[in-house]
Amino acid sequence: MTVIARQRLLFAILCLVWGSTWIAMKAGTAVVPPALFAGLRWTTAGFVLLGWQWFREGQLRIPWQMSLRLIGVSVLLVSGNQVLTLYGLRYVGSGLGAVINSSLSPLSLLGFAVAMHQERITKRIAFAMALGVLGIFVLFGPAAMAGRLDGTVLLGAVGIVLGTLFYSAGSVLVRPLMGTMSPVMLGAMMNISGGLMLLTMSLAFEPGSLPALDLAWGVTAWSAWLFLVGAALGASTIYLTLVRDWGASKAGSYAFVSPIVAVLLGISISGEALHPIDAIGMALMLIAAGVALRRA
Repeated sequence: MTVIARQRLLFAILCLVWGSTWIAMKAGTAVVPPALFAGLRWTTAGFVLLGWQWFREGQLRIPWQMSLRLIGVSVLLVSGNQVLTLYGLRYVGSGLGAVINSSLSPLSLLGFAVAMHQERITKRIAFAMALGVLGIFVLFGPAAMAGRLDGTVLLGAVGIVLGTLFYSAGSVLVRPLMGTMSPVMLGAMMNISGGLMLLTMSLAFEPGSLPALDLAWGVTAWSAWLFLVGAALGASTIYLTLVRDWGASKAGSYAFVSPIVAVLLGISISGEALHPIDAIGMALMLIAAGVALRRA
């Protein structure tokens, strides 16, 4: 398999996994306090990755001179992003949350990358972004406009927007660390740092966190948590690898494809109908991802 084919396979896996996480996050945080739920998830995933790195190399090389940047990106990519997003999902449906995230991610990733002189806007990238956002609005716009936007929904939407901006900024700032740490090692340290921050915040401030430590969450919440741990292990490492190889905005074009996964899951699990307008929206997003991924 060529390098390009391998990268595109990793991209497809990333879209599939992250398109499924919104339903799992919504299910889990309906039972467990969000910061505790996420903190245990990311900390566990981080120590598993750390163990894997030790097994592969027999040692752990940590560039301590980059500690401040590592802590900063851990706050942006893990702890801050997760608190804002998961609390936002308490007031917003998983579908609308995915729409907000998917609409904003490519644009904010590109904006931060251009602002920090990592990338530049080309006509092809601008066209792909515009086409992808158009596809998202075609797919989700009619349903979103048919609903009523009350104060709590608006508050949840603001949380998801801020969480997405945190994640986008962190995705750009993390790239300089790629030269000193492998994606597995970087993912391990970032997940552990961010996860421990989440657990500390949860136990200190989050209502219901201490009783939830009995871990009597039920089958649904535990299934969601295990799935999300697996996503943190695999998809996060894949994402960091693609950020290293492609840059943040191109790797972030997964946001044009992952909503399609969410729609197809709704059809297969909940028996939702696929309308012609939905198919048009999904086709536009797939074309946008293809344009963004095409070699110059």
